[in-house]
Amino acid sequence: MPRCDWKPELSGYRPCRWKLALVGVGVLCTGGFLLLLLYWMPEWCVKATCIRTTVRDAQVVLLRSTDEFKRWFRAKVRVMLAPGRNPYISLDSQTTTPMANGHTPHPSNTSADGFMRKYAEYQPVQIRYFTLHSTKYYWNDAIQNFEVLTGLEDLGVRCSTIHLEHSAGLSQNQQEYRRLFFGVNEIAVKVPSLFKLLIKEVLNPFYIFQLFSVILWSADEYYYYAMAIVLMSVISIATSLYTIKKQYVMLHDMVAAHSIVRVSVCRANIEEAMSTDLVPGDVMVIPSNGTIMPCDAVLISGTCIVNESMLTGESVPVTKTNLPNPSPAEKGTEDDQVYNIDEHKRHTLFCGTNVIQTRFYSGELVKAVVVRTGFSTAKGQLVRSILYPKPTDFKLYRDAYLFLLCLVGVAGIGFVYSIALSIMNQVPAKTIIIESLDIITITVPPALPAAMTAGIVYAQRRLKRLGIFCISPQRINICGQLNLICFDKTGTLTEDGLDLWGVQRVENGSFHHTEENAYKESLVKSHFVACMATCHSLTKIESQLSGDPLDLKMFEATGWILEEATEEETSLHNRIMPTVVRPPKQLLPEPVMSPEQDMELYELSASYEIGIVRQFPFSSALQRMSVVARLLGEKRMDAYLKGAPEVVASLCKKETVPQDFAEVLEDYTKQGFRVIALAHRRLESKLTWHKVQNINRDHIETNMEFLGLIIMQNKLKAETPGVLEDLKRANIRTVMVTGDNMLTAISVARDCGMIPPQDRVIIADALPPKDGQAARINWRYADNPSNLIPKNLAHFPEERKPMEQYHFAMSGKSFAVITEHFQDLLQKLVLHGTVFARMAPDQKTQLVETLQSVDYFVGMCGDGANDCGALKRAHGGISLSELEASVASPFTSRTPNISCVPNLIREGRAALITSFCVFKFMALYSIIQYISVTLLYYILSNLGDFQFLFIDIAIILLIVFTMSLNSAWNELVSRRPPSGLISGPLLFSVMTQILICLAFQTFAFLLVRQKSWYEPWTPVSDACSTSSHTNLSENFTEIDEHNIKNYENTTLFYVSSFQYLIVAIVFSKGKPFRQPSYKNCYWKFHLFQIVCVPFEWRLTIVIIVVVNAAVSVLAETFVLDIVLWKLVFSRDKQGSYGVLPAPPGYSEQPLHAS
Repeated sequence: MPRCDWKPELSGYRPCRWKLALVGVGVLCTGGFLLLLLYWMPEWCVKATCIRTTVRDAQVVLLRSTDEFKRWFRAKVRVMLAPGRNPYISLDSQTTTPMANGHTPHPSNTSADGFMRKYAEYQPVQIRYFTLHSTKYYWNDAIQNFEVLTGLEDLGVRCSTIHLEHSAGLSQNQQEYRRLFFGVNEIAVKVPSLFKLLIKEVLNPFYIFQLFSVILWSADEYYYYAMAIVLMSVISIATSLYTIKKQYVMLHDMVAAHSIVRVSVCRANIEEAMSTDLVPGDVMVIPSNGTIMPCDAVLISGTCIVNESMLTGESVPVTKTNLPNPSPAEKGTEDDQVYNIDEHKRHTLFCGTNVIQTRFYSGELVKAVVVRTGFSTAKGQLVRSILYPKPTDFKLYRDAYLFLLCLVGVAGIGFVYSIALSIMNQVPAKTIIIESLDIITITVPPALPAAMTAGIVYAQRRLKRLGIFCISPQRINICGQLNLICFDKTGTLTEDGLDLWGVQRVENGSFHHTEENAYKESLVKSHFVACMATCHSLTKIESQLSGDPLDLKMFEATGWILEEATEEETSLHNRIMPTVVRPPKQLLPEPVMSPEQDMELYELSASYEIGIVRQFPFSSALQRMSVVARLLGEKRMDAYLKGAPEVVASLCKKETVPQDFAEVLEDYTKQGFRVIALAHRRLESKLTWHKVQNINRDHIETNMEFLGLIIMQNKLKAETPGVLEDLKRANIRTVMVTGDNMLTAISVARDCGMIPPQDRVIIADALPPKDGQAARINWRYADNPSNLIPKNLAHFPEERKPMEQYHFAMSGKSFAVITEHFQDLLQKLVLHGTVFARMAPDQKTQLVETLQSVDYFVGMCGDGANDCGALKRAHGGISLSELEASVASPFTSRTPNISCVPNLIREGRAALITSFCVFKFMALYSIIQYISVTLLYYILSNLGDFQFLFIDIAIILLIVFTMSLNSAWNELVSRRPPSGLISGPLLFSVMTQILICLAFQTFAFLLVRQKSWYEPWTPVSDACSTSSHTNLSENFTEIDEHNIKNYENTTLFYVSSFQYLIVAIVFSKGKPFRQPSYKNCYWKFHLFQIVCVPFEWRLTIVIIVVVNAAVSVLAETFVLDIVLWKLVFSRDKQGSYGVLPAPPGYSEQPLHAS
């Protein structure tokens, strides 16, 4: 299924009558339970009611995701009638022959049926489709499968084709026809009604089980307990509904704020239309005062200044230029590229972004061709990822279900035991059914989900107090497992802004001495300063200079003034008035005025202005930007270029680049400076203004003259070294992922302590196949990058000195080559890779996925600018930006430095340990109660209604909610919490406590029956004294049908009540992940439905409880934590190479360099 963000496996089915009839009978026989089961399991539902058929003839499709979650989805195939199979064919109401340009002179506002009647001469075609996750999948005969129609990109159009065939717009009829396929241009976030949400919530398996339990308890006359559980469930459902509804409303409001606007579109004339009517291929006019984009569109004329913070998190305005229109001679060649929304994003206006202002030709409007609409847009895909998120994959949750299944197995044993015992004692059938089912509801605790959520809610509140906001609470637990953190560099590890450290000019092919700044009278008319003043993307918004921080610092260092033409000035000329830059008057030498010189000529000679005629924006792929400028009064134009030094030098004449260029650059980058190179070229006189507007940048950016270097300083944030040291002590690996220069990144990594001074850094320089040669990797030491490591060290990791530690560094280009050609090496390289430089946004995401594939729990910390994909993909992504892009990140920090990372991990560890404690406690609570009830069933007794109520409400809920209040430990330790419940330490802990509780309850149960005063209890029984005999005899007529009041019940109730407290204290662990539980309060409870026992037996019970507590504490703290953990269950041992160990279970083989 091409052109889709996920590729599911798809099977076709059609309904089967006899299967439907069988299912109907099954539903009636099971009292509707089978219907619920089929609702929970889409795969079973389809296979139980349908038979397999071809995908082409399917009426129902069953889809299975190919990711690690293997989720099933069911969708109904629908049919619509349309005049054609393809939305891109042209229609003409006058003839059945499609017209070339797709225009018809008869606009229409009819419905789809009316539209079909209008084109009655066309044979109506049946279009089969289904909808899933707000996306329509249409049947395609050519590929014999369903596909997604995304927009104009489906056609694979070239840039010249967009200008030639799609710049005139669509007719009304063509627009209506396309809307049949693409639907309304709206990102519709429907807020479900409370009734729908209620039904969906109530049909949750947990609440169905609770309903079953309540019915059972009511049948057994446990009315008070049943009412209490119903009340708890109602409160839980109401809270859940309020939260879900609130989230839907917030998302709906965020999306709908500017989603529907009035736009001007090109039909036969310029017409006003609603943005919901737009379809791919429409041409919309961008208003001069700006707008919020309602779709993705590519500019075909004029330029726009856009704020893309909604998508990128970067609030810096971006200049969008019109799509290049290749000359007729270049059409169909490599210069005439196929339009791609990612490669041509500098010419694409994205949905949801804010167009601040436009610049245009007089008489020619700023126009854009609609490329994508609705959920296919960039904003639509972001909203879809929020509406339909991937489930959180965490071992704890998988193990929780296995653990519950084990409890169900234990309940099954009790179920059989109860039935056998009841039959032996000739108990009535009704009682047998109720009591045997009751033991299942006892074993599987109804309050488990609420108890598990409590710790996460408290952790979320603590994070909020630390200035960390969370939109995905389930990920807090996962953050407790993080053992590798990827950091962006600029704005994350280092200060966001750059300071100009100095400049180093080049004249006659050699470097000058370094100068502090370029603000000098002697340099004011030099090409070096002219390049600094013109080669940028700055603009004025409300009289304030705005743009990229680097450009801003560079321009401010010149002291020049930037002036932009107003709309009135532009309209007086037949072309765009250029942006003008000029130096301040105090820097210009005072010209001498001759007596015969005219005043106007004097002023002209005194002025020194440069107009920016054409701008080629910065491209991360090209790593450079350039401008074409003209000095006032000059006929010929100049081209100025700035970018990565290696790239700029490669575009310059060799004789203009100093011979020691590589050494000087290396020296600066090793010191951690960011270096920008400048170049200039005098353009030919034949290049007129009009030719420059249509010329390809490759013709400009060649044969340049090297001007010199600008050295920018990017200071480390004060908190960075300390935080990285804390993470290192905690055995958490740190990795730098940046778009900056390789050597600069390595220098910053050394400065901040990510790479210790004594460690070696090896640069993996991968080269793609070329001229028949296979792809290869060259290995270099970072401290001597010009020299290759000898080929005889192909297995160099094994040839290293015994205690030598090393780190790999690689660029984005090398990462791409290794990913494609050295897949077997990739995982081994990332195990020791510390610096990844010049990484594109999608490569950052790819790196996170690769690290996850070798069983790392990966955190990502970035400023949200180009880290959105990686932030979403990581197990724990934390954005340091509070802009709308933080919607994509599970965590957002108000503190703009990385000190939030250890705080998040500490709270994650505390929440994870709390979840383990609560789960273990809830399991033990069920088993303790199960043991009590099983022992009491032996004498045909049970716990009373108020006893159940007291245990579940007064003891359990209070313990659970206070147990979750322990805050995080103050520092990170090297040991990590276990990741799952099915692990040696936890199973040992639970099993030992179960055996201890079983032993002491059985001992107390048997011991009380051996006492001299023991007798089967009756209302006249009195083991304490004879003084109350008369009071009891008054109640002799009261019959205890359920045999609740007896000595065994009272004994087990006392012992088990204390056992709940004992296991709560034993399991509520403190150091090294949580604060200790010193603040536990002692409560005195009034116990219900118990009988009086002698004082001597009360002392015996106290002794039993104390010994029980001592044995439990000894088993948990000494045997488990001290002996077994250190000897048997120890993990996270240091790796042999010293960077950080490979994750458990990952075997490391030698690296081979080609």
